[in-house]
Amino acid sequence: MIASLNGILIAREVNSCVVECGGVGYLCQITSNTLGRLPEMGKPVFLYTYMAVRDDGLDLFGFAESEEMECFKKITSVSGVGPKIGLAILSALTADQVAHAIAANDYKRLTAANGVGQKLAQRIVLELRDKFNVLSTSFDNGTSGVSHPSGTHTGSAIDALVVLGYSQSEASLAVGRLDPTLPEDILIKEALKNLMRGV
Repeated sequence: MIASLNGILIAREVNSCVVECGGVGYLCQITSNTLGRLPEMGKPVFLYTYMAVRDDGLDLFGFAESEEMECFKKITSVSGVGPKIGLAILSALTADQVAHAIAANDYKRLTAANGVGQKLAQRIVLELRDKFNVLSTSFDNGTSGVSHPSGTHTGSAIDALVVLGYSQSEASLAVGRLDPTLPEDILIKEALKNLMRGV
């Protein structure tokens, strides 16, 4: 099993790249997010990789971040969801955005990806919603559910933002970027600033 590649970028396409390691070129299928983080041709590159074994061959998938790879593995663990859909979702959204959308039951967010309809998005959310931490600004590699630190006002702040018209995932992401020990009114005010700036 190839877990990572550390070599020279010798080719790049919209959905793939080739990394040369020790004289061997490894073709990796990649997301748009990873494509945007690749260096110039001929420069050193490091990718986390996941190898899928099929009856008719092997496929290697490359990711700029381990969080994106873990998210890809979780998405493709859903029944009826293959690598093509996993790449499409992680090309339309970042790993953090996927995690927050799933944890917040915001299946409509996933339909932004090519080939992902409402029913498929609902199934993905249903099967994975317990595997993401909605308040974590980084991807949760574990299987913990939504957590609200004791003594914080994050839940109330998120509810207030939802009332103001933001989606559950948008509100959760905006509040999750802030210090959870802040007073509720400050959390709401700072989260609104970030949302208005598109942060």
